[in-house]
Amino acid sequence: MTWPVADAKARFSELLDATVERGPQVVSRRGIETAVLVPIGEWKRLQTARRQADVDPLTDPNGPHDLYIPPRRSFGLRPVDLED
Repeated sequence: MTWPVADAKARFSELLDATVERGPQVVSRRGIETAVLVPIGEWKRLQTARRQADVDPLTDPNGPHDLYIPPRRSFGLRPVDLED
C-alpha cells in the first residue's frame, strides 16, 4: 500500500501496524514514491544479505583464488646521452 506523507504523519500508528502485519509500506510525497517502512526482521535480513554481497574476492579467505592476473609488460631501457 502507498501512503501519502500527510496520511503517514497523521496516522503513523496505523502505518506501523500495517507494516508489522502486512509487510513493507510505501510513503509518497506529491505522488512520487519516496520511502519504504519495513518490519525490523526484514531490515536485518536485508542488511545481512548486503554485507555478504560486499565481500572483496581478493581479501575473502573463502573467495575465488583462481583470478586471472595478466602478466606485466616489460619495457626496454631507453638510451641515455651523457655527453651533454
